[in-house]
Amino acid sequence: MSLTRSDVKKRSIPPMRKLFLTALTGLFCATTFAQTDSAAYYSDKGAQEWLKGRVLVAYKLFDSAYSYNKTDKKVVGDLAKALMALRRYPEARLRYLELEKLGDQSADTYNQLMTLSFNMRQFPEAVKYAQLLKGVDPSVKVAYYIGKAQYDDENYGEAIKYLNEAAKEDPSNAQVPYLVARAYADMNNNKLAIPYFIKALELEPKNTRWMYETALIYYAMNDDKNSLKYFELAIDNGIRQDNEFKENLAIAYLNNKQVDKGLAILEEMVQRRPADLTLLNMIAEANYDAKRYEAAIDYWDKMLELDKTNAPALYMIGMSYQKKGEKAKGQALCDKAIEMDPQLARNRQKMEMPGM
Repeated sequence: MSLTRSDVKKRSIPPMRKLFLTALTGLFCATTFAQTDSAAYYSDKGAQEWLKGRVLVAYKLFDSAYSYNKTDKKVVGDLAKALMALRRYPEARLRYLELEKLGDQSADTYNQLMTLSFNMRQFPEAVKYAQLLKGVDPSVKVAYYIGKAQYDDENYGEAIKYLNEAAKEDPSNAQVPYLVARAYADMNNNKLAIPYFIKALELEPKNTRWMYETALIYYAMNDDKNSLKYFELAIDNGIRQDNEFKENLAIAYLNNKQVDKGLAILEEMVQRRPADLTLLNMIAEANYDAKRYEAAIDYWDKMLELDKTNAPALYMIGMSYQKKGEKAKGQALCDKAIEMDPQLARNRQKMEMPGM
């Protein structure tokens, strides 16, 4: 039986296809081996430069190795390490995440992911990797990281729980009691916060910022004596006295009946902020409370110069004149202020009550 042209074609195709697939497979293998060889070459060169301390050069070589082989743990790990050294933290974190996906469950990888996630404010991830790190290395101390991550995530109950564990792991870490104090303060429980502020300052006695915060917490608790104590402690230790600090310090002096000290600070401040109505009113009220009525009138007058419609200032000028014994003049000014702002009549009713 003779073969037709069609039969020849049918019998010829399978050997040709097999030959093509064999060639393609060989080419793929050759390319893969070439890439692996290239990755190994750049990786070795990068390691040599790394040992010489030439971090940037090493990084470029590690990056070249990575471009040829993204599935080799050593290649990915070396690149992550170099990125960390160059402080390119977001990129480093991505490489460490790749390393984890490749099956790396080492303590170092989990530690890096915990730290990077925490510093990048990815708090749930920081907690996750802290717990994984603890799983592979039970001796590692991670309670502080978990506690701080929970605090920054405003999960105060869990924060306090882990920070108390952190205090056992490292009793010398002043940040631990400080963060517990902040957690209680943020929950408006100043009474529970105070012992932890004091403990933090025992561990870090030169921290003027914490002294200032402690002073403010005592102020919020109406404990004026201790509030002033910590204000002065902060000053003795060299705190930078900005306007906010000075204003609060002045209030602390006034609350402790140290009027001259408080007024001296406020009067110095008003020289730099002469149009500050709040500051002018504070000085006027302090003088009024100290029965220094002429001085009080002077400062409320300054407020009226800045705003002639300021009825409360006019009313208090009237009250000051009455306290001085010039009752008719004072009442006339109070009446005029009430015409400007009828709500001020309530103040007159309070003043007329027995004991006022």
